[in-house]
Amino acid sequence: MATKIIYFTVNGRPEQAEFPVDCPAQDVKDLFRAAAEAGPHDILKLYNTKGNIINISPQLAPNSPRSCYKLEVVAADCNSELLGSDLVVALGFDLSSMEKRLQSLEKRILTEAAETPAIVYEMKRQVESFREKLESVEHLSWLGLYKDMSDGTHKPSPFYHKRTLRKTREECEHVREKFLQMSSLEVSVEVRQYLKTPTFDNWQWEDAEIMVLLQVMYTDLDFISSFNIELDVLQQFLYEVYRRYNNIPFHNFKHCFCVTQMMYGLIWLTDLRSKMDSIDLLIMLTAAVCHDLDHTGYNNAYQINARTELALRYNDISPLENHHCAVAFEILEKTESNIFRNLSTEHFKRIREGIIKCILATDMTRHTEILNKFKALIPVFDFSNKDHRDVLMMIMIKVSDISNEARPMDVAEPWLDCLLQEFFNQSDMEKLEGLPVTPFMDRDKVTKPSSQTGFIRFVLFPLFIELANLFPCLEQHIIDPVRKALDYYTEMEKALEREKQNWAQSEKMVKPSTLKEPEARPEPGGTTKPVNL
Repeated sequence: MATKIIYFTVNGRPEQAEFPVDCPAQDVKDLFRAAAEAGPHDILKLYNTKGNIINISPQLAPNSPRSCYKLEVVAADCNSELLGSDLVVALGFDLSSMEKRLQSLEKRILTEAAETPAIVYEMKRQVESFREKLESVEHLSWLGLYKDMSDGTHKPSPFYHKRTLRKTREECEHVREKFLQMSSLEVSVEVRQYLKTPTFDNWQWEDAEIMVLLQVMYTDLDFISSFNIELDVLQQFLYEVYRRYNNIPFHNFKHCFCVTQMMYGLIWLTDLRSKMDSIDLLIMLTAAVCHDLDHTGYNNAYQINARTELALRYNDISPLENHHCAVAFEILEKTESNIFRNLSTEHFKRIREGIIKCILATDMTRHTEILNKFKALIPVFDFSNKDHRDVLMMIMIKVSDISNEARPMDVAEPWLDCLLQEFFNQSDMEKLEGLPVTPFMDRDKVTKPSSQTGFIRFVLFPLFIELANLFPCLEQHIIDPVRKALDYYTEMEKALEREKQNWAQSEKMVKPSTLKEPEARPEPGGTTKPVNL
């Protein structure tokens, strides 16, 4: 029987596959999946020597070891990269995967039994202890012993996966090439419809694909034709935006996409296209794209307390949000990336004013002020009134910015892990620099459920409910999922409290006595007398 041999690499490791020329397509795919050690739900992509995606099938053209194909797993566990591939190899196992399996086991036991066995407590304690050691070593080695106070472009990131804070040129160019290759491909109707829903799973998409999806949003809202945006200019704009989001756990390019995608979904769900000018919709979508540009992972309180360059530049007034705006318009100042370059001066002025207003509204210190304005307007809301529309636009970007809990739990929960990682890093830095420690970021005081229950009750619900009062159709799309999230974290908080109590009791039972027997000293005449220590 005639066979063909295909040479390829997986994570830089050379492999070769041999199969009959008439082999079923699924058998070929399973062969490549086994070589990549990929799970059943992971997505595989095969690239030829030119970097083009090719189909994994029996029709693959035979090649030689000098012209290897490249196989990638692009939808692996979203948490696995946090430790870095080098560390995973060094350890011999993936700690994030192990922790995820432990969490799954614990949930099953809690469901099937009234209480958690002691062995689970011990396993969890060991995993947490090991993770803390890894994090602490990385934090201290960078922040303490090897801290680089220079302001270089490629200054090491303060996060333990040790990627550079700013994206490297090679990293950007690689993503740019992929994006341009994919940008001409037709995105299916199913994906376009899925993109309009709050249930969209961002973890299944890599950065180049995300840029394609952002391009689809501008196209499907008719911005390309309405505002005469050239496709190559839009692509350059999206690339510049991607380049200016940093390698940090939460406020990164994927977060930019999530906020923009939620804004896009809300526009369709509320039928805003029939209620507002397309220029307002363009402002909202572009503000969402740009709202966290060049975020370095430290909030405004840190900027102000540390007297950073941003805090000094903006006089402690929303330093980050002002910076995000400034970076956005630096990108738009360049002719090749100015998507508004064919608009009139009057329209550009209106767009600039709107984008600035929206991005500045994401400063949470203004949360109560903006929400109260909106609540007062709801009974008399008028879409023809510019002031009313301006407040709505600010509310829309605020909702989109903190909308993770409106998503399915398997999409939302990893985002909380990323946020806590960023928070804990800031509080570690504050402790090392002698700055006031932000309470809700302190790894010694905050737990995962406690960080969410209060936030959902006192921030998310009041905001989301008011928007749903104006658009009742949003009740099922954003209010119901948040209720489920609150129930989930409330139960987790109770379980942790029970676990804490059980752990304290078990410690008492096994803890050896630390009291010392009083020593004795000889008395005259040969007797002894206790010595009071």
